[in-house]
Amino acid sequence: MASGWGITGNKGRCYDFWVDFSECMSRCREPKDCGLLREDYFECLHHSKEFQRRNRVYKEEQRQLRAGAEKAKGGGAGDGGHH
Repeated sequence: MASGWGITGNKGRCYDFWVDFSECMSRCREPKDCGLLREDYFECLHHSKEFQRRNRVYKEEQRQLRAGAEKAKGGGAGDGGHH
């Protein structure tokens, strides 16, 4: 990972993020100054923000499908699907 070599022998996908974060940490006064670079590096490694966003989109799609199905049945008229 930190060596720069990925599993295919090429540069690792997150290596550039690591280099940016590492350089920042070596020259900053406070570690919190590099917080955004750290966040980018961890997002590259784990994709947690991406997964959260996908989950929110999926849940909204499901909510809209349920609301459409209820409307087609004749239920939920005028309430917009809110509880």
